[in-house]
Amino acid sequence: FFYIQENNKTAVTVIFLLGFQGSQDLRVYLFCLFLLIYCGTICGNLLIIALVSTSRTLHTPMYFFISQLSISDILLSTDIVPNLLHILLNNGGTITFIGCITQFYAFSASEAFECFLLALMSYDHYVAICHPLRYHTVMKSEHSRTLTTTCWLFGFSIVLIYTITTAKMDFCGPNTIDHIFCDLGPLLELACSSSFIVDLQVYFLSFPIVIIPSAIILLSYTYIVLEVLKIPSQNGRQKAFSTCSSHLIVVSIFYWTMFSVYIVPTKGQSSTISKILSLLYTVFTPFNNPIIYSLRNEEIKKSLQKILCTSDI
Repeated sequence: FFYIQENNKTAVTVIFLLGFQGSQDLRVYLFCLFLLIYCGTICGNLLIIALVSTSRTLHTPMYFFISQLSISDILLSTDIVPNLLHILLNNGGTITFIGCITQFYAFSASEAFECFLLALMSYDHYVAICHPLRYHTVMKSEHSRTLTTTCWLFGFSIVLIYTITTAKMDFCGPNTIDHIFCDLGPLLELACSSSFIVDLQVYFLSFPIVIIPSAIILLSYTYIVLEVLKIPSQNGRQKAFSTCSSHLIVVSIFYWTMFSVYIVPTKGQSSTISKILSLLYTVFTPFNNPIIYSLRNEEIKKSLQKILCTSDI
């Protein structure tokens, strides 16, 4: 059932994900919690997309980028949570090898896209605050759409390189992953061939995916802070910082969780801690993003109130 003979080798065709092992009561509680979060994630992000699409006051590059972030969050959450719920109900679950690779690819592509998009959003804030007179020239509607499309293409094409290399490796058992989804690290532990090429590809591709976007974000906010400090009035400075606060919170949560999982040494770290950290950026972050942007953004709140008032009438 789990293996097939291929060229005198035993190849893994089905992978068993352990998920969270524990009592049935604990798994039922986690199932209800993640189901509630997943429903909130889908509804919250769809609401953001609907508001940006229908409200004329939100037809600006900044809100267009926010709607694209919501699309990415829906993709990421849908890639991970439904299978996680199945695993919780059955105290573990199987996934085909092709399904595992596909899940890993969709997860990695959405994360890469978010890295690019957050950098693009920081540049948008930089132009708006440091060069306000040139903003409508630099960040035209067609320019923002072209840049976003480029981010999508880069995200899905760059990750494809090491995804294909990983899929071509020899996986000949065991076929059990002690994790909640098919991530690269746990997947490579099942390989019976060297992962040197994959590791090398991931190392070099981390520069365009992580390092360069991080540098753009840091550089943008360095110039933003220097520009804001030149504003004489305190109210003016607070207003300028408030336009960036939601984005800064999202960036901080995203990079903190990602660096906790992939950069901080995991030696001696229990599998439970690793799973919890993975939950932060695959389940909770897509749930938090629409909350952060809706609660801290006056334009979004006004658009929502306008729609609710119209529906009451």
